[in-house]
Amino acid sequence: MAKLRCAVLDDYQDVARSLADWTRLAPGVETEFLHTHLTEEDDLVEALRHCQIVVAMRERTPFPAGLLARLPDLRLLITSGMRNASIDLDAAARHGVTVCGTASSSEPPTELTWALILGLARQVVPENTALRTGGPWQHTLGADLHGRRLGLLGLGKIGSKVARVGAAFGMEVAAWSRHLTPERAAEGGAVLAASKEELLESSDFVSVHLVLSERTRGLIGERELRRMRDSAYLVNTSRAAIVDREALLRALHEGWIAGAGTDVFETEPLPADDPLRTAPRLLALPHLGYVTRRNYEGYFGQAVEDIEAFLAGSPVRVLA
Repeated sequence: MAKLRCAVLDDYQDVARSLADWTRLAPGVETEFLHTHLTEEDDLVEALRHCQIVVAMRERTPFPAGLLARLPDLRLLITSGMRNASIDLDAAARHGVTVCGTASSSEPPTELTWALILGLARQVVPENTALRTGGPWQHTLGADLHGRRLGLLGLGKIGSKVARVGAAFGMEVAAWSRHLTPERAAEGGAVLAASKEELLESSDFVSVHLVLSERTRGLIGERELRRMRDSAYLVNTSRAAIVDREALLRALHEGWIAGAGTDVFETEPLPADDPLRTAPRLLALPHLGYVTRRNYEGYFGQAVEDIEAFLAGSPVRVLA
Protein backbone atom coordinates (compact mmCIF):
# COMPACT_ATOMS: atom_id res chain seq x y z
CA MET A 1 0.00 0.00 0.00
CA ALA A 2 1.40 3.43 -0.96
CA LYS A 3 2.36 5.77 1.83
CA LEU A 4 0.30 8.86 2.48
CA ARG A 5 2.20 12.12 2.17
CA CYS A 6 2.09 14.81 4.84
CA ALA A 7 3.58 18.30 4.56
CA VAL A 8 4.26 20.52 7.58
CA LEU A 9 4.24 24.10 6.34
CA ASP A 10 6.13 27.19 7.47
CA ASP A 11 8.43 25.47 9.94
CA TYR A 12 10.53 28.65 10.06
CA GLN A 13 12.76 27.57 12.94
CA ASP A 14 13.18 23.95 11.79
CA VAL A 15 11.80 22.64 15.09
CA ALA A 16 8.61 20.76 14.18
CA ARG A 17 10.43 17.47 13.65
CA SER A 18 11.97 17.55 17.14
CA LEU A 19 8.91 18.71 19.10
CA ALA A 20 6.61 15.74 18.39
CA ASP A 21 6.96 12.02 17.80
CA TRP A 22 6.21 11.83 14.07
CA THR A 23 7.54 8.26 13.97
CA ARG A 24 4.18 7.21 15.42
CA LEU A 25 2.75 7.76 11.94
CA ALA A 26 5.20 5.37 10.28
CA PRO A 27 5.17 3.31 8.16
CA GLY A 28 1.94 4.58 6.61
CA VAL A 29 2.74 8.32 6.44
CA GLU A 30 5.77 10.05 4.97
CA THR A 31 6.21 13.51 6.50
CA GLU A 32 8.06 16.44 4.91
CA PHE A 33 8.93 19.65 6.77
CA LEU A 34 8.97 22.88 4.75
CA HIS A 35 11.02 25.71 6.26
CA THR A 36 10.53 28.38 3.57
CA HIS A 37 7.29 30.34 3.32
CA LEU A 38 5.65 29.87 -0.08
CA THR A 39 3.78 33.00 -1.11
CA GLU A 40 2.73 32.10 -4.65
CA GLU A 41 -0.25 29.78 -5.12
CA ASP A 42 1.47 27.94 -7.99
CA ASP A 43 4.42 27.15 -5.71
CA LEU A 44 2.07 25.85 -3.03
CA VAL A 45 0.25 23.64 -5.51
CA GLU A 46 3.55 22.25 -6.75
CA ALA A 47 4.70 21.50 -3.18
CA LEU A 48 1.39 20.03 -1.97
CA ARG A 49 -0.31 18.50 -5.00
CA HIS A 50 0.50 14.92 -4.01
CA CYS A 51 -0.13 15.41 -0.27
CA GLN A 52 -3.13 13.89 1.45
CA ILE A 53 -2.32 15.63 4.75
CA VAL A 54 -1.14 19.21 5.41
CA VAL A 55 -0.23 20.77 8.76
CA ALA A 56 -0.48 24.58 8.72
CA MET A 57 0.96 26.92 11.33
CA ARG A 58 -1.70 29.41 12.40
CA GLU A 59 -2.60 31.71 9.50
CA ARG A 60 0.84 31.86 7.89
CA THR A 61 -0.43 30.16 4.72
CA PRO A 62 -4.05 30.86 3.70
CA PHE A 63 -6.21 28.10 2.20
CA PRO A 64 -8.89 29.89 0.16
CA ALA A 65 -11.35 28.09 -2.10
CA GLY A 66 -9.17 28.51 -5.18
CA LEU A 67 -6.17 26.79 -3.62
CA LEU A 68 -8.26 23.96 -2.17
CA ALA A 69 -9.76 23.31 -5.61
CA ARG A 70 -6.24 22.76 -6.97
CA LEU A 71 -5.33 20.15 -4.33
CA PRO A 72 -7.54 17.15 -5.27
CA ASP A 73 -5.49 14.69 -3.20
CA LEU A 74 -5.85 16.65 0.04
CA ARG A 75 -8.00 14.90 2.65
CA LEU A 76 -6.88 16.31 6.02
CA LEU A 77 -5.86 19.90 6.80
CA ILE A 78 -4.66 20.62 10.33
CA THR A 79 -4.18 24.09 11.76
CA SER A 80 -2.53 24.99 15.04
CA GLY A 81 -5.18 26.53 17.25
CA MET A 82 -8.92 26.03 17.07
CA ARG A 83 -9.63 29.09 14.92
CA ASN A 84 -8.16 29.96 11.52
CA ALA A 85 -9.78 32.72 9.50
CA SER A 86 -7.51 32.04 6.51
CA ILE A 87 -9.02 28.59 5.82
CA ASP A 88 -12.24 28.51 3.78
CA LEU A 89 -14.06 25.86 5.79
CA ASP A 90 -17.05 25.74 3.44
CA ALA A 91 -14.80 25.11 0.44
CA ALA A 92 -12.88 22.48 2.38
CA ALA A 93 -16.13 20.65 3.11
CA ARG A 94 -17.17 20.81 -0.55
CA HIS A 95 -13.87 19.24 -1.58
CA GLY A 96 -14.07 16.50 1.04
CA VAL A 97 -11.27 17.93 3.20
CA THR A 98 -11.54 17.44 6.96
CA VAL A 99 -10.14 20.40 8.91
CA CYS A 100 -8.87 19.81 12.44
CA GLY A 101 -7.21 22.05 15.02
CA THR A 102 -5.13 21.83 18.16
CA ALA A 103 -5.18 23.45 21.55
CA SER A 104 -3.38 26.78 21.95
CA SER A 105 -2.26 28.43 25.19
CA SER A 106 -3.23 32.02 25.97
CA GLU A 107 -0.25 32.60 28.27
CA PRO A 108 2.41 33.15 25.56
CA PRO A 109 0.64 36.09 23.85
CA THR A 110 -0.15 37.53 27.27
CA GLU A 111 3.52 37.43 28.20
CA LEU A 112 4.57 38.95 24.87
CA THR A 113 2.07 41.77 25.31
CA TRP A 114 3.85 42.71 28.50
CA ALA A 115 7.25 42.39 26.84
CA LEU A 116 6.10 45.06 24.38
CA ILE A 117 4.53 47.28 27.05
CA LEU A 118 7.64 47.16 29.23
CA GLY A 119 9.97 47.53 26.27
CA LEU A 120 8.15 50.68 25.18
CA ALA A 121 7.75 52.13 28.66
CA ARG A 122 11.41 51.77 29.58
CA GLN A 123 12.86 52.35 26.10
CA VAL A 124 14.65 49.01 26.24
CA VAL A 125 15.65 48.80 22.56
CA PRO A 126 17.13 52.32 22.14
CA GLU A 127 18.93 52.09 25.49
CA ASN A 128 20.35 48.66 24.68
CA THR A 129 21.39 49.83 21.22
CA ALA A 130 23.16 52.86 22.68
CA LEU A 131 24.96 50.71 25.25
CA ARG A 132 26.16 48.20 22.66
CA THR A 133 27.30 50.81 20.15
CA GLY A 134 29.06 53.27 22.46
CA GLY A 135 26.16 55.70 22.42
CA PRO A 136 24.97 58.01 25.17
CA TRP A 137 24.50 56.68 28.70
CA GLN A 138 20.92 57.06 29.97
CA HIS A 139 19.51 59.14 27.13
CA THR A 140 15.80 58.40 27.59
CA LEU A 141 13.26 58.91 30.36
CA GLY A 142 11.06 55.92 31.12
CA ALA A 143 7.29 55.94 31.52
CA ASP A 144 5.80 54.66 34.78
CA LEU A 145 3.28 51.82 34.98
CA HIS A 146 2.31 52.15 38.64
CA GLY A 147 -0.60 54.52 39.01
CA ARG A 148 -1.19 54.78 35.28
CA ARG A 149 -4.23 53.62 33.32
CA LEU A 150 -4.17 50.50 31.15
CA GLY A 151 -6.97 50.43 28.59
CA LEU A 152 -7.88 47.05 27.10
CA LEU A 153 -9.83 46.72 23.88
CA GLY A 154 -11.28 43.26 24.51
CA LEU A 155 -11.38 41.31 27.76
CA GLY A 156 -11.43 37.66 26.73
CA LYS A 157 -8.99 34.94 27.73
CA ILE A 158 -5.90 36.95 26.86
CA GLY A 159 -7.25 40.36 27.82
CA SER A 160 -8.22 39.12 31.27
CA LYS A 161 -4.73 37.76 31.85
CA VAL A 162 -3.20 41.05 30.72
CA ALA A 163 -5.53 42.83 33.14
CA ARG A 164 -4.32 40.80 36.11
CA VAL A 165 -0.69 41.64 35.36
CA GLY A 166 -1.58 45.31 35.03
CA ALA A 167 -3.21 45.21 38.45
CA ALA A 168 -0.07 43.58 39.88
CA PHE A 169 1.92 46.56 38.60
CA GLY A 170 -0.47 48.87 40.42
CA MET A 171 -2.20 50.11 37.29
CA GLU A 172 -5.81 51.16 36.98
CA VAL A 173 -7.28 48.75 34.42
CA ALA A 174 -10.21 49.67 32.18
CA ALA A 175 -11.72 47.70 29.31
CA TRP A 176 -14.14 48.15 26.45
CA SER A 177 -15.78 46.00 23.79
CA ARG A 178 -19.18 46.25 22.18
CA HIS A 179 -20.95 43.74 24.41
CA LEU A 180 -18.88 44.00 27.58
CA THR A 181 -20.94 44.56 30.73
CA PRO A 182 -19.81 46.09 34.04
CA GLU A 183 -20.21 42.69 35.69
CA ARG A 184 -18.13 40.88 33.10
CA ALA A 185 -15.50 43.62 33.20
CA ALA A 186 -15.24 43.26 36.97
CA GLU A 187 -14.86 39.48 36.63
CA GLY A 188 -11.99 40.11 34.21
CA GLY A 189 -10.22 42.47 36.59
CA ALA A 190 -11.20 45.78 34.98
CA VAL A 191 -13.71 48.59 35.13
CA LEU A 192 -15.91 49.14 32.10
CA ALA A 193 -15.00 52.25 30.13
CA ALA A 194 -17.94 54.44 29.18
CA SER A 195 -17.05 54.09 25.49
CA LYS A 196 -14.22 53.22 23.16
CA GLU A 197 -13.50 56.92 22.83
CA GLU A 198 -13.34 57.46 26.59
CA LEU A 199 -10.96 54.53 26.96
CA LEU A 200 -8.64 55.89 24.27
CA GLU A 201 -8.69 59.42 25.67
CA SER A 202 -8.01 58.41 29.28
CA SER A 203 -5.49 55.56 28.96
CA ASP A 204 -1.71 55.75 29.20
CA PHE A 205 -1.34 52.34 27.55
CA VAL A 206 -3.90 50.83 25.16
CA SER A 207 -3.67 47.11 24.31
CA VAL A 208 -5.75 45.37 21.64
CA HIS A 209 -7.22 41.91 22.41
CA LEU A 210 -10.13 41.52 19.98
CA VAL A 211 -10.96 38.90 17.37
CA LEU A 212 -10.73 40.22 13.81
CA SER A 213 -14.17 40.50 12.20
CA GLU A 214 -15.97 42.86 9.90
CA ARG A 215 -16.93 44.88 12.97
CA THR A 216 -13.40 45.17 14.32
CA ARG A 217 -11.51 45.62 11.04
CA GLY A 218 -10.14 49.18 11.05
CA LEU A 219 -11.56 49.78 14.53
CA ILE A 220 -8.56 51.98 15.36
CA GLY A 221 -8.10 54.54 12.62
CA GLU A 222 -6.96 58.15 12.39
CA ARG A 223 -9.84 59.50 14.45
CA GLU A 224 -9.19 57.03 17.26
CA LEU A 225 -5.41 57.52 17.26
CA ARG A 226 -5.84 61.29 17.45
CA ARG A 227 -8.00 60.81 20.54
CA MET A 228 -5.09 59.18 22.39
CA ARG A 229 -2.73 61.23 24.53
CA ASP A 230 0.56 62.19 22.93
CA SER A 231 2.24 60.47 25.89
CA ALA A 232 0.30 57.21 25.42
CA TYR A 233 1.35 53.91 23.86
CA LEU A 234 -0.64 51.51 21.67
CA VAL A 235 0.08 47.75 21.66
CA ASN A 236 -1.43 45.24 19.24
CA THR A 237 -0.79 41.51 19.61
CA SER A 238 -4.18 40.52 18.20
CA ARG A 239 -4.63 41.07 14.46
CA ALA A 240 -2.99 43.76 12.34
CA ALA A 241 -6.13 44.79 10.44
CA ILE A 242 -7.83 45.99 13.63
CA VAL A 243 -5.51 49.02 13.49
CA ASP A 244 -5.48 51.04 10.27
CA ARG A 245 -1.94 50.71 8.94
CA GLU A 246 -1.62 54.08 7.21
CA ALA A 247 -3.10 55.94 10.17
CA LEU A 248 -0.65 54.20 12.50
CA LEU A 249 2.31 55.14 10.30
CA ARG A 250 1.19 58.79 10.33
CA ALA A 251 0.69 58.71 14.09
CA LEU A 252 4.22 57.40 14.59
CA HIS A 253 5.89 59.80 12.17
CA GLU A 254 3.95 62.86 13.33
CA GLY A 255 4.02 62.08 17.07
CA TRP A 256 0.31 61.79 17.75
CA ILE A 257 1.22 59.09 20.32
CA ALA A 258 4.43 58.32 22.20
CA GLY A 259 4.88 54.99 20.49
CA ALA A 260 3.42 51.64 19.49
CA GLY A 261 4.27 47.99 19.86
CA THR A 262 3.06 45.37 17.41
CA ASP A 263 3.58 41.67 16.81
CA VAL A 264 1.14 41.29 13.90
CA PHE A 265 1.16 42.39 10.27
CA GLU A 266 -1.29 42.12 7.38
CA THR A 267 1.43 40.58 5.21
CA GLU A 268 3.72 38.05 6.88
CA PRO A 269 6.64 37.73 6.64
CA LEU A 270 6.84 41.50 6.43
CA PRO A 271 8.44 42.60 3.11
CA ALA A 272 12.01 43.85 3.46
CA ASP A 273 11.09 47.32 2.18
CA ASP A 274 7.93 47.74 4.24
CA PRO A 275 7.72 51.19 5.90
CA LEU A 276 6.86 49.61 9.24
CA ARG A 277 10.41 48.22 9.42
CA THR A 278 11.83 51.74 9.75
CA ALA A 279 8.96 53.62 11.39
CA PRO A 280 9.97 55.76 14.38
CA ARG A 281 8.52 55.11 17.85
CA LEU A 282 7.67 51.51 16.88
CA LEU A 283 8.72 48.36 18.73
CA ALA A 284 7.89 45.53 16.34
CA LEU A 285 8.40 41.77 16.57
CA PRO A 286 7.89 39.08 13.86
CA HIS A 287 4.64 37.59 15.22
CA LEU A 288 6.17 35.80 18.20
CA GLY A 289 3.06 35.87 20.40
CA TYR A 290 2.40 32.13 20.16
CA VAL A 291 5.99 31.05 19.40
CA THR A 292 7.13 29.24 22.55
CA ARG A 293 8.38 25.73 23.13
CA ARG A 294 5.39 24.62 25.22
CA ASN A 295 2.91 25.97 22.69
CA TYR A 296 4.73 24.32 19.79
CA GLU A 297 4.92 21.01 21.63
CA GLY A 298 1.15 21.21 21.98
CA TYR A 299 0.61 22.18 18.33
CA PHE A 300 2.76 19.47 16.77
CA GLY A 301 1.99 16.80 19.36
CA GLN A 302 -1.74 17.25 18.81
CA ALA A 303 -1.23 17.43 15.04
CA VAL A 304 0.16 13.89 15.24
CA GLU A 305 -2.87 12.88 17.35
CA ASP A 306 -5.20 14.48 14.77
CA ILE A 307 -3.58 12.45 11.97
CA GLU A 308 -3.80 9.22 13.95
CA ALA A 309 -7.48 9.81 14.76
CA PHE A 310 -8.30 10.68 11.14
CA LEU A 311 -6.59 7.54 9.86
CA ALA A 312 -8.52 5.51 12.43
CA GLY A 313 -11.77 6.91 11.05
CA SER A 314 -12.63 9.05 14.10
CA PRO A 315 -11.36 12.62 13.53
CA VAL A 316 -10.90 14.81 16.64
CA ARG A 317 -10.91 18.58 17.14
CA VAL A 318 -12.79 19.06 13.87
CA LEU A 319 -13.42 22.66 12.79
CA ALA A 320 -16.80 23.35 11.20
